[in-house]
Amino acid sequence: MSGFVSFVGSGPGDPDLLTLKAVDRLKRADAVLFDDLSSGPILTHARQGADLVGVGKRAGRPSPRQRHVSQLLVEYAQQGGRVVRLKSGDSGLFGRLEEEIFALRDADIPYEIIPGVPSAFAAAAAVGIPLTRRLTARRVQFVTGHDASGALPQDIDLDALADPAACTVVFMGKRTFPNLSAALIERGLPADTPAILAEAVGTAEQALHRGTITDLADRLSGDVGTKPALILYGPLAEIEP
Repeated sequence: MSGFVSFVGSGPGDPDLLTLKAVDRLKRADAVLFDDLSSGPILTHARQGADLVGVGKRAGRPSPRQRHVSQLLVEYAQQGGRVVRLKSGDSGLFGRLEEEIFALRDADIPYEIIPGVPSAFAAAAAVGIPLTRRLTARRVQFVTGHDASGALPQDIDLDALADPAACTVVFMGKRTFPNLSAALIERGLPADTPAILAEAVGTAEQALHRGTITDLADRLSGDVGTKPALILYGPLAEIEP
C-alpha cells in the first residue's frame, strides 16, 4: 500500500512565513525529506518521532544526485505513511519539482503541492520595495544564474534580460553575475541600473546589499561566500536605506 506525499514550500527560511497547511502537514508527517535551506527552526514543526532526512543540494558542496532523492522519496512513500518533501521558497521555482513528480507518478503514488512564499517576494519585502511599479516596471522575470555545470546558461534570452522596463530576479547567480552583467551592458542595459544582492533572506544571517549592476558585479568578482542569494535588478523602487 502506497503512502501520500506532500510537496511543501517552506518559504525563504523564516518559520513565521510557513502557511498553516504547511505546518499541518509537517505535524502529521511520518517522514520529512528536506532541503538545506528548509532546515533549522522550520523542522521544529515536524512531528516528534518522524524521520528527518536531509537531501539538500548546494553549489560547490557534496550533494545527493537528483535520481537518488527521487528514489528515496518513492521508497518512503511505499512504506505507506505520510511523507513531506520540504523545499525552500516555493517548490515550483527552480526546485526540480517536475522530476520528483514524475518519479511518484511512475510508482503510482498520490501527491499534493502546497505553495510557499517565494524567496523573490520575501527578498523584495525585506528590502521594502515592490517588484512592479506603475508605468516603469510592468513585467517581472525570474531566471536561474547557472546551468547543470555551474556556468552561465548559454540558452538564456539576454535581450529579454536586458529589458530596462523589466524587474529581473536571478536565482543562484552569485558566481556568474559578473559575466551576466557584462553581457547585459553589451546589449544596452545601463551600467548604473539599480541592483540588490539579497543573501540568506528570512534567516538570522540575512544581508542586503544595494548598488548598481556594476557594483554587484565588482563585489561578486572575488569570493562570493557560501550564503544563498538572489540578485534583483531593473527599475526598482528607491534603493537607498
